[in-house]
Amino acid sequence: MRDRREALARPASARGDALEAAAAAKERDVSSPEPPVPVAQNKQLPKKKASAALTVRSRPLTGRKGKRPLLSTKSRLQVDPSNHDVAAPGCSLTKLIGRIEGQLEEGNLPDLEDNLIPSTSCELGAEAQIRFLKAKLRVMQEELDAIGQECSKKDEENENFSSRLKEVEEERGRLQRAASLHQSQAEKYKLLSEEATRKSEDLQQKLPMLEKELENLKRAQKQAAATQSTTDIRLNRALEETERYKMELNKLKQSNKDVVNQEHKKLEELKIENKRLEKQKEELVAGFKKQLKLIDILKRQKMHIESAKMLSFTEEEFMKALEWGNP
Repeated sequence: MRDRREALARPASARGDALEAAAAAKERDVSSPEPPVPVAQNKQLPKKKASAALTVRSRPLTGRKGKRPLLSTKSRLQVDPSNHDVAAPGCSLTKLIGRIEGQLEEGNLPDLEDNLIPSTSCELGAEAQIRFLKAKLRVMQEELDAIGQECSKKDEENENFSSRLKEVEEERGRLQRAASLHQSQAEKYKLLSEEATRKSEDLQQKLPMLEKELENLKRAQKQAAATQSTTDIRLNRALEETERYKMELNKLKQSNKDVVNQEHKKLEELKIENKRLEKQKEELVAGFKKQLKLIDILKRQKMHIESAKMLSFTEEEFMKALEWGNP
C-alpha cells in the first residue's frame, strides 16, 4: 500500500519517462538480431529466469542511477481507494511529491517489483507487450489527468481555504480587538457597578431614616389636609359672610347715597331758608334799629316830661312852703 502511494505521488514527468523508456526497450528487443523465443519455450522457462531477464532489460532503461523501477502493471491498473488519499483535504500534494523525490534521490525507498509486465504477459510477443504497455500508458495518463484535475480542484479549495483563513484571521483580530474593548468596558462597568453597589448600601442605610421622615411627612400632610379642610370650610363661611356683608354694604351705600341726596336737598332747602331768614333778620335788625331810635326819642321825651313834672312839683312844693311860712 505504501509503495503504491509513493509511486502515485511521483511527478508525472518521471512516470511518463519511465513508461516511454520501457516502450523503447521493447521496440529495441523486437529489432534486435536475437531470435524470438517461442511461446511454448517461454512457457517451459521458469518464472524466475523470465523475470530476471526482464529485470536486466528494464533496469538500464530507467535513465537515472538512483531511481527505482515503477510498480507492476497489475498494481497500477488496480483501483485502490487509498490512491485518493494523495489529494485528500489537509494533505499538501506538493509537499508529498517533494518528500518522495527526496527519498528517491537518497535511495531510501523500499524495493519495488522490477517487473513492469505481469507474469502472464511475459509469455506474449513483443508487439503485444508494446500494445499492452501503450494501453497501460493511456490508462495511466488518464488517471494522471484525473488526479491532476482533482489536485487542481484541491488547490483551488486550498486557495479558498487560505483566503477564508485570512478572512477568519482578520475577523479573529477584529474580534480580539472588540473583546479587549469589551473587556475594558466590562472592567469600567464593573467599577461603576461596585460604586453603584456602595451607593446602594449607603442608600439602604439611609432608607430607614427616610422612611421615618416620610411617615412624619405623611402625618403632617394628613394634619395639614385636615386643617386645610377646616380652613376651607372657614374660608367658605368667611366668603359667604363677606358676600353678605358686601351686599349689606352695597345696600348701606345705596341708602347713604339716598340719605346724602336727601341731606343735600335739605341743605339746599336750609340754605334757601337761611337766606330768607337772613333777609328777615336784616329787616328785623333794621326795624330794631328804628325802634331803638324811637325808644331813644321816647326816652328823651320821657326825661323831658319827668323833668318838667319835677320842675312843676318843685314849684308847687315851693309855693306850699311859702304858704306855710306865711299863714
